[in-house]
Amino acid sequence: MIVVRRILLLLGVVLAPAAVLGANLSCESPPELLQASAALPATAKAASAGRLRILVVGGASVLGPGTSGPAAAWPARLEALIRARSPALKLEVVTRGARGLTTAETGAIIAGEMASNRPDLVLWQTGTVEAVRGLDVDEMVEALNAGLGRIITAGTDAVLIDHQFSRFLRANANVETYLDALRLVAAVHGVPVLRRWDLMRHWADTDQLDMERAERNDRLTVTDRLNDCLARAMQALLRDGVAEARGRPGPRP
Repeated sequence: MIVVRRILLLLGVVLAPAAVLGANLSCESPPELLQASAALPATAKAASAGRLRILVVGGASVLGPGTSGPAAAWPARLEALIRARSPALKLEVVTRGARGLTTAETGAIIAGEMASNRPDLVLWQTGTVEAVRGLDVDEMVEALNAGLGRIITAGTDAVLIDHQFSRFLRANANVETYLDALRLVAAVHGVPVLRRWDLMRHWADTDQLDMERAERNDRLTVTDRLNDCLARAMQALLRDGVAEARGRPGPRP
């Protein structure tokens, strides 16, 4: 239980071009990590109509723990970035999350939201709790398949978001098994994955942004930067998916 608590504490289209990533933020990323590799037709259609509803579901990190406030959480930063890019867009970003939620539990939240007010796009952050607790990977896969099937059948786009990089998690859990399973399910359903694990590992390895090695006095600033960088990475990925849906017409949404 002590190990689990320590891990959990550590983890807690109308879009701008990918080139803006890292501008004054030190979070430049390899282009291949920002590619959707799948179309986002519902998002493209909604954005063209001037109205876009995004549902973000995940664990506690979607709420921005350790940041300077709710506005610094990555879903809030993503919303701000989209609004700055297209102020005329009628945008709604709904965020649902809590500490310790499994894939099945976040899937149930998605099902409820889909039934009450269907979004155009679901950003589903999941898999970390299963890796931390060593839960059955097949149960995670089953829940992912059910959730993505429901989303796609409803005509909604989805993006999966994998684990938050942590050296501690890598050393104490079989995280690659869960990462591989999540990415395989995404490929089967034809939905993009924001490769958060690889992005954060790249930022840490290149000394751009390293949460685990940040000085205590710098933690707040680094956490805010991390959330902003993740929002910009998602912005770039969504832009790529929208361009894919529109036959890659260029930078104009």
